[in-house]
Amino acid sequence: MQVIKSFFIAVSMYSKIPVPQFEWKEEDMKYIFCFFPWVGALIGGCIYFWNELCNYCHIGILCRTAVDAAIPLFITGGIHVDGFMDTMDALHSYSPKERKLEILKDSHIGAFAVIMLAVYGLVYLGAFSEVESNVMLKIVCSSFFLSRCLCGISAVSFPLAKKDGTLYLFADSSQKRIVKGSLYLQSAACIGFMLFWSPSAGLIVAAAAMIALIYYFCRSKKEFGGITGDTAGYFVLICEVCMIVIAAMLSLWRLR
Repeated sequence: MQVIKSFFIAVSMYSKIPVPQFEWKEEDMKYIFCFFPWVGALIGGCIYFWNELCNYCHIGILCRTAVDAAIPLFITGGIHVDGFMDTMDALHSYSPKERKLEILKDSHIGAFAVIMLAVYGLVYLGAFSEVESNVMLKIVCSSFFLSRCLCGISAVSFPLAKKDGTLYLFADSSQKRIVKGSLYLQSAACIGFMLFWSPSAGLIVAAAAMIALIYYFCRSKKEFGGITGDTAGYFVLICEVCMIVIAAMLSLWRLR
């Protein structure tokens, strides 16, 4: 029963998909991160279906790419974008750690958050527009699953910047050994899926995700003293765009 409740809490927290509502108790949060990647699986599946529909109906590249960018927002409600923007405001404040953590809590949007989100959107749209082959599309769609696997691993492995907030609550309530094992297996399965379609491209795209994870650990430790819920959202977006950009580059170089 706790596993089922953890699944519903994960879907309710990290997406806008309607699920049965109930009172959240600490024992129901033990396995939340085990199911976090499946929100990414839904995103990837919807994007793949949309692109197949575009090919069948001869829908133009601009419309196709715009919807590709919108699908994650529709499904998640923009929860990770919010974290990305808060983190960008904090990073560009060039303040001490304590002040940066305060900025993360601030509900106001700063200029740097808007600018960096615009830059992110342009890079995302440009890169996605170059992903044309079916093989590379499958690898890109897998990236939404892998980014959340790695985010879940970081949540129960990396030091936390503060002892409050949603991420701390979920991480502190988790059965860390089981969660880590589950996420490692899911990550391996996802990478295996990517390698199945293209050993070379799959390996390079997966390596980009690992580099993003290392960067996330180092940057969060240096700037905030650890990770928070906002930086977790920041990582999901950074990890995904890194994989999409690499996939676009491989598409241009015709590496399959």
